[in-house]
Amino acid sequence: MRYTLFDGQRDAIIFLARILLMILFVLSGWSKLTGFEGTVGYLASLGAPAPTVAAAVAVIMEFFVAILLILGFYTRPLALLFALFVLGTALIGHPFWNMVEPARAANMTQFFKNMSIIGGLLLLAVTGAGRFSLDRR
Repeated sequence: MRYTLFDGQRDAIIFLARILLMILFVLSGWSKLTGFEGTVGYLASLGAPAPTVAAAVAVIMEFFVAILLILGFYTRPLALLFALFVLGTALIGHPFWNMVEPARAANMTQFFKNMSIIGGLLLLAVTGAGRFSLDRR
């Protein structure tokens, strides 16, 4: 059975989905960019390997790549790359399995939110950016 309600809106919905998936990352990436030393310190406190490099990667992914995904530029490969990035941040930033309550519950929620975002990114990698994108130009 087809859902004709969405047939004419597919490209607009994909565009809206790209914005909604990435807006949090753009805002977070801008914060990391403008507070870079604090980002390095935070990543060091998490035990991230090479915290300065990790902070630079976070800024590049969360700010610059997120903007590219909103614009729909190289959407399929960048969505897959972003999914791997989000998986890495979930594993490093929210290891709930090593925690006790109440941090465990809070980080479990954050971890599974990251898994949900990965699901959206995988769908974007499969569907592509749609008509309202630089990929279509």
